[in-house]
Amino acid sequence: MKITVTGSLGNVAKPLAESLIAKGNDITIVSSSTDRKQDIEKLGAKAAIGSVNDTAFLTNAFTGADAVFAMTPPNLGGTNVVANTTEAGKNLAQAIKDSGVKRVVMLSSIGADKPNGNGPIAAIHNIENMYNEIDDVNFTFVRAGFFYYNFFNDIPLIKNAGITGANYAADIKMAMVHPRDIAAVIAEELENKNSTNKIRYAISDIRTPQEVAAVLGSAIGKPELPWVQFTDEQLIEGMTQAGLPLDIAEMYTDMGRGLGNGRIQEHFNTTDGKAKGKIKLEEFAKEFALKF
Repeated sequence: MKITVTGSLGNVAKPLAESLIAKGNDITIVSSSTDRKQDIEKLGAKAAIGSVNDTAFLTNAFTGADAVFAMTPPNLGGTNVVANTTEAGKNLAQAIKDSGVKRVVMLSSIGADKPNGNGPIAAIHNIENMYNEIDDVNFTFVRAGFFYYNFFNDIPLIKNAGITGANYAADIKMAMVHPRDIAAVIAEELENKNSTNKIRYAISDIRTPQEVAAVLGSAIGKPELPWVQFTDEQLIEGMTQAGLPLDIAEMYTDMGRGLGNGRIQEHFNTTDGKAKGKIKLEEFAKEFALKF
């Protein structure tokens, strides 16, 4: 198949492209960075270098493809992130329409069924709705769980204070995922042009924050590492002191509230509820220890 992959050589797009190339597919990888061109070609893919804000460029990259993997960039400025991400989604939607591609798999998120109370995921909700309005395209929304890689952000806190935590309790159930497990689900969907899956969840493991602290702590020689529930104010203060813009800190605090009250997990819990990925928390803990 001829498949266009957005997301450059990111945590999901790179293993996805590698998997698709290994199966003999003709892959084009979209990237905004000219520095990535050589690395993309080394994988055995074609490079399409341009901006996700350039609809004509995207349309050209999608034209003639049997399928497209669509994702919006994860970091779109220090302010107005939901609006900026939604705008990037509009460009992708227009390019999908104009290119005539018939099969699109989108990287979505757990909690994308909700319009608010989910932090940055609100933008993904908006984009899912945009795609739903496009006729004659077979979409699958792969809703990923909480990325294991988010825990890398806690390394300074662990080193400096000997604790880890967030603004949700230690005993909630968290649906988490490794990027390679996301890539596996997306690859399966891209190669199935006639898939009837409108929504698929990509979840590697379901654990409590208390278990996360214990497993990651054991991997770094701190088996008694405690999970601390912060107030919203404490979380915002900690993130802004670490250099995050206030808008970003407030957005992630909102997402934490959504995890804590179960709003983000609700649809997953009632429609699927299973961790089908291969990479469990203990396996990720080895990667965490190497980063630590």
